[in-house]
Order: sequence, then structure tokens, then C-alpha cells
Amino acid sequence: MGRKVTLATCSLNQWALDFEGNADRILKSIEIAKVNGAKYRLGPELEIWPVMHHNVRYNCRVLFLNRKILLIRPKMLMANHGIYREMRWFSPWRRLREVEEYFLPRMIQEVTGQDTVPFGDCVLSTKDSCIGTEICAELWSPNSPHIQMGLDGVEIFTNSSASHHELRKADQRVNLIKSATTKSGGIYLYANQKGCDGDRVYYDGCAMVAINGDVVARGAQFSLDDVEVITATLDLEDVRSYRGELCQQRLEGQQKPCHRIKVDFSLSSPNDIHLPTHQPIQWHFHTPEEEISLGPACWLWDYLRRSGQGGFLLPLSGGVDSSSTACIVHCMCVLVCQAVDDGNSQVLKDVRRVVGDESYTPQEPKELCGRIFTTCYMTSENSSQDTCSRARDLAGQIGSAHMNISIDMAVKGILGIFSVVTGRWPQFRANGGSNRENLALQNVQARVRMVLAYLFAQLSLWAHGKPGGLLVLGSANVDESLTGYFTKYDCSSADINPIGGISKSDLKSFLVYCAERFQFAALRGILAAPPTAELEPLTDGQLTQTDEADMGMTYSELSVIGRLRKISKCGPFSMFCKLIHMWKDVFSPTEVAQKVKRFFRMYSVNRHKMTTVTPSYHAESYSPDDNRFDLRPFLYNTRWTWQFRCIDNQVSQMPTTSTSNTEQKTSV
Repeated sequence: MGRKVTLATCSLNQWALDFEGNADRILKSIEIAKVNGAKYRLGPELEIWPVMHHNVRYNCRVLFLNRKILLIRPKMLMANHGIYREMRWFSPWRRLREVEEYFLPRMIQEVTGQDTVPFGDCVLSTKDSCIGTEICAELWSPNSPHIQMGLDGVEIFTNSSASHHELRKADQRVNLIKSATTKSGGIYLYANQKGCDGDRVYYDGCAMVAINGDVVARGAQFSLDDVEVITATLDLEDVRSYRGELCQQRLEGQQKPCHRIKVDFSLSSPNDIHLPTHQPIQWHFHTPEEEISLGPACWLWDYLRRSGQGGFLLPLSGGVDSSSTACIVHCMCVLVCQAVDDGNSQVLKDVRRVVGDESYTPQEPKELCGRIFTTCYMTSENSSQDTCSRARDLAGQIGSAHMNISIDMAVKGILGIFSVVTGRWPQFRANGGSNRENLALQNVQARVRMVLAYLFAQLSLWAHGKPGGLLVLGSANVDESLTGYFTKYDCSSADINPIGGISKSDLKSFLVYCAERFQFAALRGILAAPPTAELEPLTDGQLTQTDEADMGMTYSELSVIGRLRKISKCGPFSMFCKLIHMWKDVFSPTEVAQKVKRFFRMYSVNRHKMTTVTPSYHAESYSPDDNRFDLRPFLYNTRWTWQFRCIDNQVSQMPTTSTSNTEQKTSV
């Protein structure tokens, strides 16, 4: 009958400047699509490099058939917010519905036999349908191109994307694609980049095909497969019936019609009655805990195999943060073993190169951890036996090669140098020292740990007669980075940090998930313990220092404050105005004011630490990462004179307790 079409979309783990590898993955995806009977194959954004037109650089889709370029479609709406700075590299095509001639470079002319090809905002008209193009961020725009294309009769929308992972984001992407074809019908193909492209973000695949508001085929969100191709067979008559029922005829003159490039080609075949069409499927969204176990783990694997190193080293303190990093490495080993069991030859090749053994095949995650993962507990006279035991127990359950290292000798040596030069020996506050002495003594311990971590990372494999080095993993969470509650150039200074964009609250939930899934009993003790840096003297062997007491607020409160600062763009006063309502059942206006002012003092005093923070997996929309996401000054007026005065004036006009608290006290 000639109305059913088989279409393919894909997710590719491309790597910037890896021209040969990128080309191989593109060709492999084309071969798979052809084997599966597809007449059209869609790839992710920038799989074909940028195009210069009239000496202007554009981010383009290049559509071709049988060695002939059909059209070059430049991106019209740039991603220029959040982690994206697309306007630095590309210009948007602003000439709606206009097409020009593009003169092909000589090397391309020799391949295609063409001198010029269409360049601009246009669509393809085949013998049996019409295909339109969107590129990544254009889907997210309030005026997406698919809207007018659909009204002008385009039946198949295609989107080449490079969309990164964030916790709790997948449903937004799926809903946008479903919505694009719910309103006026049509088929939507979505392709996405996957993997770590040598940066802080992880592209999470999720290639999919939708028709008339229903997803009928989808790829994995997290996978170690470098090439994943999704095909679907769909009936064009379903689109036409849907539109005939819901859509009114396009009003003439409403908008300039799409420029159509005619193609002597059919997507469908005359004898297609035997082809079954794909039916709607139910989308399963991962929980945030599952996302943490998968996204950062895939990111770590890409970074490890492409860096040429022999594994990871992690300073394991026995707290929530470093334990979360350790569990993510274990999750990575689970994925690697699963991929090898599934016959992924590329993963097996990579893991053999990492461990330096061409005959090696991983048997199970714990055994693999023992080969590529080293943990070390760096004890001092201020460390408790509890944290030492928790670190040792977790390392044993994960399977890492674990060391216990005392830093006391190094700390005393550094302080001895200071004493020889100045004639003074600083003391902890508990021993009569000042706040400056107390902080300096804490920082010395923290920085010694960083130096030792890199020493052991460089020479641990050498000491065992093995080649290569280890990547040092960091374990500072997003909330600590927000307040600067860490020592600059301490163990937070590492090569990469898989949890630097994840909140403390989410990390705790992740550890609960790991304790249940992997039966890591040590995590229960870690979760029950108060978070502490253990940098001040113990009292009768017990902790006197806790993180939340030092910060003056809980990690849960910090997450709320962080979202207001970044996502809601709040300064001190506007944040106070929101929090007096959000926290009215918990804190009085005076208490809210104290927390807001304390936060902004810490944030502004410590903002300089973000300029050197370890590259971290981007997972949260309120990350304070200074490199490309949260571009702000690092020298603030830390007194916030005008803002704090506005808060004080407002507090003076309000009751000292919230209405809710007053009612509770009255009722009692």
C-alpha cells in the first residue's frame, strides 16, 4: 500500500577531535540501520562538523542520500544558557524560511560531484512524505520550528541533539517530544549524544521515536555501548487520520510556507502490508538514586578508558561523601562486568588495556574493583576509631585495595618548619589557641592529605611493579561547594569528582539504595554517623566537631538555599522574603534572617574556591561550578551592607515568631 515507513535514530558516544573513532561509530550506526530495514537514519548533533558559510560558522545538519548532499540546515536557536555557550562558537541562522546556495569545498565536490547545495531553513519532500529538521535546543524553545512545520504539512520531525543529563530531567525531554506530536500529530525522531565528551557533562542517550503523542521506541538512558540504533516502523496514514480529526486547514497567508527540497525517493515500499507497526510503550523513569548509580558511573568509565590511566585512588574517610564516591566506582564496575557478559567487545578491550592484561576477563564487580580501585584512610591524632573501621569495612565489601596511612608525621614536620622560622607553635582552640590558629591547623591536615593522595596515585602501581598511574577522585558535594565548607587544595582537589554536582540529601538516599541493592552493611553505620571533618581534637575519644554545626545550617536547608540562589536568581533580601514563608512552620523571621546572612557571608568569602574546584559531574541545576555553569565574581563585598540592612528593617517590622509557631504555643 506504500504508507508504512521504517526509520532509525541513534545515540553515539562521540569524542571531540577523535575523527577516526567518530567516523567509525557513524558508519557502524548506518550499517545497523540499513540491516534493520530503515530508509532514513538520524544521528546526534555535531556528528558532522560545523559549516562555514559566507565566513560565518554555523552548527548544521547535513542531509544526504546516495553520496549526494540534499540540503544543509543551520541551527536557528542557540543554547546559550546554563552550561552552554553556543554563541561563542556559532552564529544562529536568522533568515526564517529562506534558502541560499552553498558552494561546497573542493574536496567535497570531488566526492559528491556537486558544486552547490541548498543552505537554510527548508524541509525535504519525498515521494510519499515530508521531513523537517530541528536541532537540540530548538525543541525546548517556546516557538519550536516543529510547530509551524506541522501546520504546513510536515509529517516527520527529526531532532539531532546533544542533551546532557541532570537529575530528574528525563521526563522533561520525553514530555516535550510527546507534546510536539500530541498537538498536531506527526512522527518525531530524537537522536542524542551519549557519554563523556571530555568535559563535566554526561550525555545520556535516550534516543526515541514518537507518533501522535505516544513513544513507540526508545534507547537506553545510561549505557556503555558506544553505538545504539533504534528503529521503528510507522504508518503515515495514522498521522494523516490524527490530523484530519484534530487540525484545521492552515490559513493562507498566516506564515510563509516551508521551502521544500524535492527528493526522488520514497521512504515506504509498495508491498508493506506484511510490516507490523510499533505500538506505544510505557516509559520507565529511573529514580534519582538509580540515576546517581548510572550516570556518574558511565562518566567515570569514559574518563578512565580515555585518559589512559590504570584506575582510581580515593581518600576514603568513612563519611557519606567519600563513601558515595566509592559506591559509584563499584556501580561502574557492575556496568563494566554486565557489558562484558553481554558481549560488548569494546568494553572488554578497554578493561584489558586499563588493567594491563590482554588475557583478562572480569569475573564479578568486587574482583574488578580490586584491580582498578585503591582506597586509603588517612588517619591523624584527631581521627576516631569509628570512621577508621567504617572505611575499612566498606572497602572490604566493595573490594578495593585499601591502605591505612598516618599523616601525623607529615603534619608535625610542616609545623616544625613554621616553628623554626617564627618561634611560635600554633594551638587548637580546644587547647587555648585562637580561631586563626585553629583554622590553620585544620587546613594543614587537609592539605597534607591531598599531597599524599597524589603521591600514592602516582607511585602505588609502580610499587607493585605495574605500569601507569591512578586518577585521584574527589568527594566534595554540591552543598559544600556552595558555602565553601572545605579547605582549598585539600582532598577536594582531585582529578575528577563524580559527586560534585549532587546534594548531600541525594547522596544519603543513594547510600540507602546501595545498602539495599548491594547489601553493603557498612553503609548503615556511615549513614547513622554525624558528618564531620575530624580535623579538631577529640574529647574522650569522641567527636566535638560536626559539619552542620560549623555551617550553622543543615544540608537540607542548604539545598533549598542553593536552588533559590541559582534557579530563582535570589539575592539576600529576595531569598529572605521567600524563606520566611517556606520555613514559617520551623523558623521565626529572625532565625531565617540569621541563616540567610550567614549563608551569604560564607558564600561570598569562599567564592574564590570555585575558581580551582575539581572538575565535577554536572548533575544539579543549582551547581556553583565557576568554570562554565555559574559564572560569577569571586571577589564580593562580603559585608552585604545594603542587602542585610533591608533584611534587618523587614525583621523589625515583623513578629518575633511565625504565625504558625504562635498558634502552636497558644494551643499548648
